[in-house]
Amino acid sequence: MKQGKKYRAAAELIEKDRLYTIEEAAPLLKKTSTTKFDSAIDVSFALNVNPTKADQLIRGTIVLPHGNGKTKKVLAVTMSKQEEAKAAGAEFVGGKEMLEKIQSENWFDFDIIVATPDMMGELGKMGRLLGPKGLMPNPKTGTVSMNIGEAITEIKRGKIAYRVDKDGNLNVSVARCSFSDEAIADNIKALCDTIVHSRPSTVKGTYIKNAVVHTTMGPGIKITFEGKN
Repeated sequence: MKQGKKYRAAAELIEKDRLYTIEEAAPLLKKTSTTKFDSAIDVSFALNVNPTKADQLIRGTIVLPHGNGKTKKVLAVTMSKQEEAKAAGAEFVGGKEMLEKIQSENWFDFDIIVATPDMMGELGKMGRLLGPKGLMPNPKTGTVSMNIGEAITEIKRGKIAYRVDKDGNLNVSVARCSFSDEAIADNIKALCDTIVHSRPSTVKGTYIKNAVVHTTMGPGIKITFEGKN
């Protein structure tokens, strides 16, 4: 694929075979951004795991210290905790009527659904519609909870979900180029620590084969950090 002038110029700022520390990579990310808008900063891992094995399916949630710069619109589906959901900042709150709105109007003006357990029977009927879009609430990601206010607050604070793909790769958006160098480094460290501590006991040898940080449409910067292997 032919690379543009901006990309090539940015790539020249990165030493090809060097592993950068997170502190070194943070300011370099800003210099290698090739867009006019406030680029997202992603961390991409290549993991030595077999996601078809239940104990090697790396997935979970993390509340980044400084959020990732993306504001999520929350739909709270609940009958008993509507006032709590509104107070926590959910943009849309309701019960079964909200699910009917999704089905009848193809309405998806939200980014995430949080629900109380009593609504999961109704939500389960919409699995074929919500599942492929990654919108089905799940207790494992904290989006099904009786403490719906706390769940929404964490999302608003920057809680994000991560999951390894079928090839053992994992990509997470952790910041924006407008963040300070310190905030970028803090968020990257928090994610790396989480992934390191998620290492399955059944994985032998190298766990993290490769870790790269990059901006939207920017070149990758290989990083090293404590506990990587």
